[in-house]
Amino acid sequence: MQKRVIILGATGSIGISATNCIRRFPEKFKIVGMSTYGNIELLEKLIKEFNPEAICIGNETKAEEEKRKFSHNLAVFNGDSGLEKLVNEMDFDILLNALVGAVGLRATVAALNKKKKVALANKESLVIGGEYINKILKEKGGELIPVDSEHSAIMQCLNGRDIKDVSSIILTASGGPFRILELEKYKNIKPQDALNHPTWNMGKKITIDCATLVNKGFEVIEAHYLFGISYDKLRVLIHPQSIVHSMVEFHDGAILAQMGIPDMELPIQYALSYPQRLPIAGKRLNLAQLEKLSFFEPDFKRFPCLKLTIDAGKTGGTMPVVLNAANEIAVDAFLNNKISFNMIGELIKIACDEHTPVFADSLEIIERIDLETRKKVLARIIN
Repeated sequence: MQKRVIILGATGSIGISATNCIRRFPEKFKIVGMSTYGNIELLEKLIKEFNPEAICIGNETKAEEEKRKFSHNLAVFNGDSGLEKLVNEMDFDILLNALVGAVGLRATVAALNKKKKVALANKESLVIGGEYINKILKEKGGELIPVDSEHSAIMQCLNGRDIKDVSSIILTASGGPFRILELEKYKNIKPQDALNHPTWNMGKKITIDCATLVNKGFEVIEAHYLFGISYDKLRVLIHPQSIVHSMVEFHDGAILAQMGIPDMELPIQYALSYPQRLPIAGKRLNLAQLEKLSFFEPDFKRFPCLKLTIDAGKTGGTMPVVLNAANEIAVDAFLNNKISFNMIGELIKIACDEHTPVFADSLEIIERIDLETRKKVLARIIN
């Protein structure tokens, strides 16, 4: 039976890869809804190709223009609230949430409240709302399938195995563009330097998060909630080749690894088709051509944001909310040349040090703390 799919963030790197996957199997998947913030040119091409029933445009001015253009044959939602309305009002089977930032949380919650399958690429949903989302899953059902290559790898390695048999889960990280840069040069890093990721092609915000390793800390928090495993069993290793996407170590000493070329279409397609595994033609990993696979412990002096993020996850409650909000504001400021690269971590640390966490068990609490933190960090940047 053909599955009805909504893609939030359809014009981003994950969304574009997802449309490639769906083109392969038009008999299995039908895009019925999609969103973009403001890439109208690409959105219009996707509308003409996939003929969705509804769209959401984050930029409200551009949304009004599209309403006049397409109002005769599809519903047009707008703004951050439109994302939630799109999910609530549409009939669908799978939500692919590829939004970037805390804005993705409400859409994830709305889909799970409808007991739908969520293919989750929006890290922040679990980072800031993991406790709340797990509560919804327990009470109402729904299904959460990871899209991140690391968590997809973990899920594939675990496949049917008892989590009680797991000794540790090892998440790999490329180390980004500054893995071997001298520490004294960090203060001179420019946005264009940080956006030059060695192995992955991603959006600006997540690329900066990969350079600071905040992104990997987020993935540790995600793994904690996705697989119900304690933080003391979650490890990070730097793996520059980005071939081993993650590993699971069992209590008998066996380690299972999922390997492949750095290409997001595999985990995206696996999330859409799970538990079925559909074919992908094209380039394959050639083990005979690999010169080496190397792994290193992360250097917290080089990547202080990684430790800050993991510590926030361990603290729990609203602490990850604060860390994420501070990071989003700091990264935006760095990209706009308002602060230095090193200041990203400094602003995160100040925000976390000043916060007394409470339970993050409702959207109201999460969003209130998120907004308060953004205002405080922004004021510190301006002043």
